[in-house]
Amino acid sequence: MKQVFPAIGPDFAHDALEGRVILHEALMICEISYEGLYFHTSGDANALFDYVEECLSETGEPLWFFLVNTKDYKIDGDAWFAFTKRGMDMKEYHAMGIAHYDTSEFNRNYIERVKGTDQHDKTNFGSRDEAVAYLKSLPSKRRERLFHTPNYMKPDIHRRVSFDRENDICELDLTDLSYEHSRDVNDVFNWIEELLRQTRQKWWFLMNYNGTRIQSPAWVQFDARRRSFHDTFSLGSVRFAMGSETETDIRLRHETRGIRPNIRNTRAEALERLNEMKLESGS
Repeated sequence: MKQVFPAIGPDFAHDALEGRVILHEALMICEISYEGLYFHTSGDANALFDYVEECLSETGEPLWFFLVNTKDYKIDGDAWFAFTKRGMDMKEYHAMGIAHYDTSEFNRNYIERVKGTDQHDKTNFGSRDEAVAYLKSLPSKRRERLFHTPNYMKPDIHRRVSFDRENDICELDLTDLSYEHSRDVNDVFNWIEELLRQTRQKWWFLMNYNGTRIQSPAWVQFDARRRSFHDTFSLGSVRFAMGSETETDIRLRHETRGIRPNIRNTRAEALERLNEMKLESGS
């Protein structure tokens, strides 16, 4: 059955989002404008957060204060889960503090009405200047940039790679790996690719993702290496035994590309799907 992917509106195309994310390096502020945006689908939400993560990744600095213009934006129910999940992940891994502002008369009246009550939100402001002043009052959590400490060694990763040469299948055991940062991503991919280059052929991949975690600071680099890996070495791949959180992340991040990731619950189901793919390709 053909998978129908959530549509991505023109306001969420890469070029359209360029002016909506501004990095103020001196203030350590990432400014994001939702003004006038209408999130109809999860694809819209994922496209926005993908773009923000790309901008942050290019700086090499994971921690920022977030200044968010929330004037006149709307979220449909179909977009709510992805918008909330991606927003919470960004807050957990990248935010030293957040301030929202909405210059509408409605919001300003609301702020006055709830001031001093339990409904008062100290991060909601009626002007941009007030929101910036609030962020300036917060302490920075940035530390002097440190060299990423590697979490894995080459022999351990090499032991996780096995070849079924008769069937052109390469099996990757990624059990309980946690990619904490870009160094982990590059190390693991480099060491696996080192073995693959020696074979001088492409492979069908069967990947055990049981307990695998891709932490938010590692996602952009993981996605870039995954695409390059697929283009260079893969005839097709199927993942199995994936933890629910990682599975959700992967499905959300594939939506913006109109790709259905091959994910199965067990190795037997994954192998069955891989054989189907081989037949479909004429192999």
